[in-house]
Amino acid sequence: MSKVLCGVDIGGTKCSIALIDYEGKILDKIYTCAHVEEEEDGMVKMVAGHVKELLQRNQLKQTDLPALGVGCAGHIRFSDGVIITTSNLEGYNNYPLKKKLQEHFEIPVILDNDANAQAVGEHRFGAGKGYEDMIFVTISTGIGAGLIINGKAYRGMTGTAGEFGHSIVEPNSELVCTCGNHGCLMACACGLALPRLFEKKLNEGMKTLIKMPPNFDISKINGQTLKKGLDIGDPVSKAVISDSAYYVGIGLYNLFQILNPPLIVLGGGLTNWGDFYLDKIKETFYEKARDMIFDPIEITLSKIVGDAG
Repeated sequence: MSKVLCGVDIGGTKCSIALIDYEGKILDKIYTCAHVEEEEDGMVKMVAGHVKELLQRNQLKQTDLPALGVGCAGHIRFSDGVIITTSNLEGYNNYPLKKKLQEHFEIPVILDNDANAQAVGEHRFGAGKGYEDMIFVTISTGIGAGLIINGKAYRGMTGTAGEFGHSIVEPNSELVCTCGNHGCLMACACGLALPRLFEKKLNEGMKTLIKMPPNFDISKINGQTLKKGLDIGDPVSKAVISDSAYYVGIGLYNLFQILNPPLIVLGGGLTNWGDFYLDKIKETFYEKARDMIFDPIEITLSKIVGDAG
C-alpha cells in the first residue's frame, strides 16, 4: 500500500480515525463514542491506540505516513496545537493536545480545529472542488465554520477564525451559550441546545407526539429524537427544527455579508433533518439577503457528509 494518509476527527459526541488514499477514498476506519467518557490524557492514549491498530491491521508502519492529521472541536491555537477552550468536551482548557499526541508517534502530528479540517476535506474532495473560495459550516453537537480563501484555509492570527457558533444572533435571548454569552448561534441551534429548546416549547404549552415515559430525562433529547419526531409530524420537533434553521439562516446571511463567498457547504449531524431543515435555512437566508445578492451563491449539503473531518 502506498501514499496513505491518516486523519483523526475528534468531535463532541464521536471520534473517527481513518486511513485514506490521496484521492480521498477511505481505506479503513474506526468509529467510537468512548472518548467522551475519557479525561484528556486517557482520550489521547485511546486515539493513539486506535491509530496504531489501524496501521497494524493494514500492514503499515508509522513511517509509511507523511504525518498524522487531527481535527478537534474547540478553539485551537494552530501555531502550537493547544486547545484553548472547547464547548463540546469536558475539560481541555489550555490542553496541549498536539504535544501529548506527539509523544506517541515518531511522525509529525498536525492539529487543527475540526471545522477547518472539514473545510479542507470538502474543498479538496467534496462539494468545494473547483472553488477558490468557500465556507464550510458544521452543525452538530456544536456549530463551527471553516474558511477557504484563495484555495487555502484561513485561520486568523490565533487559529480561531470561523468560530461561527459564537456569533450572536439573538442578543436578548434567555438562552446562555457554553461560552457565557446570551444568544450565540450555538445556544439557539446546535445539538447541545436541543434539550433546552424542546423543554421550552413544552413549557409554552405545546404538546408532543413523541412517547416519553414518566420522569423522562429531557437532556436525552438529541437530533435523532427530533428526526423521528419530524417523521411522525410531531409539532414540537418541527418547531424546534424550524427555529434552529431560522437562526442558522441568519448566521449564513451574516457570513455572506462579511465574506461574500460563492459557496457555502453545510455538514454535520443535524443536516440529517433533511429538506424541511435545509429549505427553512435557505428561506431565511434569501429573505434577509434579498436583492443584495449580485452574483450567484450556492448553499448546498456536504458531499463527504460524516467523513469530511
